[in-house]
Amino acid sequence: MAQSDNFGFGEEAALLKESARKFLDDNFPTDRLHALVAGDHTPERMSDCAWEQGLWQQMVDLGWTMLAVPEDAGGVGMPLVAVAGLVEELGRAAFPCPLMATLNSTYVLAACGDTGLPALEEIAAGSAATLAITNRDGSWNVADTDVHCRDGKLSGSAWYVQDARKVSCLLVSAHSPAGLSLYWVAADAPGVTILPDAIVDLTRDQAHISFEQVEATPVSDNALAALHQAMPAIWTTLAADMVGAAEWQLQTTVEYVSTRQQFDHPLGFFQAVKHPLVDVMIQIDQSKSLVYSAACAIEEEPARALQDAHMAKASASDTAAYASGRSVQCHGGIGFTWECFAHLYFKRQKHSQMLWGDAAWHRSRLAQLLIGEVA
Repeated sequence: MAQSDNFGFGEEAALLKESARKFLDDNFPTDRLHALVAGDHTPERMSDCAWEQGLWQQMVDLGWTMLAVPEDAGGVGMPLVAVAGLVEELGRAAFPCPLMATLNSTYVLAACGDTGLPALEEIAAGSAATLAITNRDGSWNVADTDVHCRDGKLSGSAWYVQDARKVSCLLVSAHSPAGLSLYWVAADAPGVTILPDAIVDLTRDQAHISFEQVEATPVSDNALAALHQAMPAIWTTLAADMVGAAEWQLQTTVEYVSTRQQFDHPLGFFQAVKHPLVDVMIQIDQSKSLVYSAACAIEEEPARALQDAHMAKASASDTAAYASGRSVQCHGGIGFTWECFAHLYFKRQKHSQMLWGDAAWHRSRLAQLLIGEVA
């Protein structure tokens, strides 16, 4: 089956993306972001969880959290190409919120079938959720977890949990007598302890979570199948976030080099500046095409979804690294300062590069898909 023209990115998707950009531009300019997350430049400060909860509630009221929730669970059920457009704008604004984490949980729950409906209905009603599925070693193999379930109670720890302090629910994978299973847990349930991690990204928070005999609601006894089905969507949405952030880096840097004078010329006059920025633009376009191709494949060409998602995340990771380096370098001496906004996006992109696998990890899996296991 061939993909739709323009990856199926229709009028509804375009309207959603445009309205998201306007909402974020009007309500959360970059100077507000900097004041929120970078007001304290003390290196020894504790890990913060700074976010605009009032704006988040407006996003919930706009229905953004229910976009990926199937209609039979009370959601909108929009295709991934539309969600990717929204997430791209989220990355462009670097808005601290649990939308990405909630979308990730939604895609896993949707892959669970009827057993995931009650949790999906909670998300459709406005609850935020995140995945707690990674072990202490940071393995991106979905079968690896340090949590176990005995007699309906969870024990152990989940690591590298994204935006854990912003959500009300956790979707936990655990070893159970039935195999690898998924469980739905309230973030404030007795026995749940959220321990913040110190991370470089100021726009997100991360934690490891301890479970001590925690009562949990079973969601699926076939977690492997649900997680494998959902991972292409998770990688693709993260890649869309990285593309959006890279667009901000490019546009902001071009504006700076167009006004900053050196040797009686704008910095952008010199080829050593303009040519790398053109390369950034080309890489962004390449990554964006792969992102929307992967999003379309998930809906229309499921057989290609896995390899397209690997390609999108690998490309976006490379683009994030290159755009971050050129952004800081072209800002010159001020680019290394705390007051310059460039470091916020540099750090967000570095976190995103490693999250759910870096470029090398995804290319390795892509190679296995295309040419088989390496001897």
